[in-house]
Amino acid sequence: MSTTRPYIVAEMSGNHNGSLDRALRLVDAAADAGADAIKIQTYTADTLTVDVKHPRFQLSAGHELWGGEYLYDLYTRAHTPWDWHAPIFERARERGIEAFSSPFDPTAVELLEKLDAPRYKIASSEITDLPLIRLCASTGKPIIISTGMATLKEITAAVDAAQGAGATDVTVLSCTASYPAPPESTNLRRIPVLAEALRLPIGLSDHTLGIGVPIAAVALGAVLIEKHVTLDRADGGVDSAFSLDPGELAALVVESERAWQALGTTAIGPTEAEKEGLRFRRSLYVVTDVRAGEPVTEANVRSIRPTGGLEPDAIGSVLGRVFRADAAKGTPLTWDLI
Repeated sequence: MSTTRPYIVAEMSGNHNGSLDRALRLVDAAADAGADAIKIQTYTADTLTVDVKHPRFQLSAGHELWGGEYLYDLYTRAHTPWDWHAPIFERARERGIEAFSSPFDPTAVELLEKLDAPRYKIASSEITDLPLIRLCASTGKPIIISTGMATLKEITAAVDAAQGAGATDVTVLSCTASYPAPPESTNLRRIPVLAEALRLPIGLSDHTLGIGVPIAAVALGAVLIEKHVTLDRADGGVDSAFSLDPGELAALVVESERAWQALGTTAIGPTEAEKEGLRFRRSLYVVTDVRAGEPVTEANVRSIRPTGGLEPDAIGSVLGRVFRADAAKGTPLTWDLI
């Protein structure tokens, strides 16, 4: 398990809705919520695909969010203009959080290097683009690899490509590349499996609704949580339907750290926090004033809180004995007294 609290990444994606002002407000919202970083995506429609109106370039009609839309049109609508990158990075620095990006081609890496991006994220669909992974890794920056749709063989190949190109800081994100993702398809139990197989820190790139899934991921060892964020889902936007609003993001920051703190250790037994509670376990007490020579009965000795007297299980051994001395109500029952 991680020795530091989960690193929280707020993914802006296309939720700027085509407005630089809104993009900067999203940076502010992420900072105000306590997130560690704001992430964007560096591509244009032309660096991701071509403008061809053919079914192979079209999302299935049944897609929940973007059904029937052509890739080129979706990416045109969702991309973050490259001249916005510098002001977004600058606003993040001013607000004391990291800004980084997912590059999708070498020109994106070139731009991000000019902005001194602190790390790189490989998107799930790019996990098989080993040349892109090697290029990002060759910068010497930390690499985050998302694994939606990927087999263990593909994940291992991506990690090997990154490390072979010089990456020494690689984090792998469990991910279900469905938008939104149903919780039952998230398979969080693979987090410790990936950690064991790869011997690397594992996080979660999450597209489910709410914060329940990422909190559960922290309990399974996730060291990084990435969630899409928007100012208000009612404003719409390409990813708004499965994005957190600022209040939910703030709750994620608080509750993920609380979940991490709760992991504790494997020790079984009373903790320091329970020290006071130990005083109030039950024990045998004199519950009415008694005089020497009187018998011990269920009426004058009972198991009550706090500790101090004999263990409750001793009741069978003390009933019928006699008091050796007077005892006031509230006196712990000891063997010296009977």
